This record gives sequence, C-alpha cells and structure tokens, in this order.
Amino acid sequence: MKFALVFPGQGSQSLGMMSAYGEHPVLRDTFAEASAALGRDLWQLVQEGPAEALNQTVNTQPLMLTAGIAVYRLWQALGGPQPAMVAGHSLGEYAALVAADVIPLPDAVPLVELRARAMQEAVPQGVGAMAAILGLDVPSIEAACAEAAQGQVVQTVNFNSPEQTVIAGHAAAVQRAADACKAEGAKRALLLPVSAPFHCSLMQPAAEKLKARLATLTLSAPTIPVLNNVDVLVQNEPDRIRAALVRQAASPVRWVETMKAMQDAGLTHVYECGPGKVLAGLVKRCADGLSGGAINDLKGLEAALAAVKG
Repeated sequence: MKFALVFPGQGSQSLGMMSAYGEHPVLRDTFAEASAALGRDLWQLVQEGPAEALNQTVNTQPLMLTAGIAVYRLWQALGGPQPAMVAGHSLGEYAALVAADVIPLPDAVPLVELRARAMQEAVPQGVGAMAAILGLDVPSIEAACAEAAQGQVVQTVNFNSPEQTVIAGHAAAVQRAADACKAEGAKRALLLPVSAPFHCSLMQPAAEKLKARLATLTLSAPTIPVLNNVDVLVQNEPDRIRAALVRQAASPVRWVETMKAMQDAGLTHVYECGPGKVLAGLVKRCADGLSGGAINDLKGLEAALAAVKG
C-alpha cells in the first residue's frame, strides 16, 4: 500500500488532546524537547490550559507542530512504516518538514512561534477576517471577492475541498464578499473564529520576517517527499523549500490539488497524523481514488498501522 501522512494546522487543537494517545514516553519526550526549545511548558498548556491560552495563535502554532511530531514519533515507535509522501495544511507543513528531517524540531518550534507572532502583528486584531464559503464554485467566489474589494483586500486563500473555499482579507470586504457569495447561491458563508486573515496578501510583512529567520537556519534535503502548499510540488533543494515556506505565509493553501497530486502519484491512502480529523474528512471529497483515516487517538493509530502493514 502506498500511503501519505498529512499534518493538521491551526484549529484542530483542544484541551487535553494528547490524552487520547495513552501514556507512551515518546509523547512526553517530544513535548519536553519542544518546551526546552521554546522556554515554556507546552505539555502543561495542552493538559491544563486555560483554553484561552491554548487558542492564542502564538501558542497554538508551536503546540500543534509539537503534537503532530509527537504522534508521528509514536507511529514510528509502534512500528509504523515510512510514508511514501507527507504534507501539511498551512502550519501543518512545518510538521511535515520536521517528519522528513528537513528542519530539526528544536529549530522548527521557535520558527513557528515567530510565524504566529508575525502573522498577528501584520494585521491588528479585528481589522482582518476569514470566512468559509460552502457550496459555491471557485470562479463565482473569486468574482464575488473582486466585486466586494472596493479598494480593500479580500481573496480566496484555502481551497479545502470542491465544496469549501476560505476567503480572507479586510473584515468589511470579507463580509461584503460573504454576502455576495450567499446571493450567488452559496449554501453557507461562515465567519471563522480566527485572530488574523491568514494566507492573503496582507500577510506579506509576516512573510518578510519569516524570510529573515529562515535565512539563519540550516535546512536539509528531505528524507521523505514533502508536497508543499504553495506550488503543490516536491522540492529537494533546501533553498527552494525555504523560498516556498516564505511564500506560503501570504499565498493560498491548495489542498484540493494536493490530494489530487497524491492520487496521481499512485497513493491510495492518506492518514491525518495528529489531533483532529478535519483533513481525513476532506480526502475523498478532493480525490475519489483516495481513502482517508484519522490518527487522532490510539484506536485510529492501531487501525492505520493494521491497514498499512496489510
């Protein structure tokens, strides 16, 4: 069986989420390694909260990266074979790169904390917004955004499934575009509970800060092919990986194309590696020939292990 592991991004976090995986020492060890690199206790935060702190972008991004890698290391510890390919949704791409030995975890955790802080600083809270548009085709959504902009920014930023596209930009423009999408026949247009308009052009200042930090880090060639968000390509040159990460901050996440590319590469199964099951639910909607599963607890891990080992 040719399978991929994909890593979730921001939004899949929840208080106590690591308890679903049992007491294996690799989980605590991974959190200890990340906490030492960051200078604060991520395990205590995920176990005890408070939830408000857990959901702050500057905490969520290092936390979800660490959780994804902890689950991947548990997969390895229990005899899980190496996937044919890895990818991650937005922030999850950093977990994919750590899993593929491109960036060591102690370098990646402070890097995503900087990414989170830079994204928050790029647009003051309340100035930007994001909305999920359900049941409307992409050309119609893009036309609604163009009409609603009125000198502001509103853009398509996450192509999550054929039925779900996320828009982001200035709050007023996002609201106008959401209303226009509903008028065009969208089933729903939901404002998302986020603190910044991720992946739109307003994130360019964050991309510049990321570029400066990435220039100081040593990246290695991947040991597993990593399909990136911004170009839906596998890059092996560290400088190209660096450049793609910089562009990713202010560019759309092309998830539908990512799943189709995995299917075209001959993969048959995609497992979401980490807390949550959003990506597992999107697999079949994006590519009919793929089967999806979620490694979001011990039971899911055991089922995935049994499947890939045949």
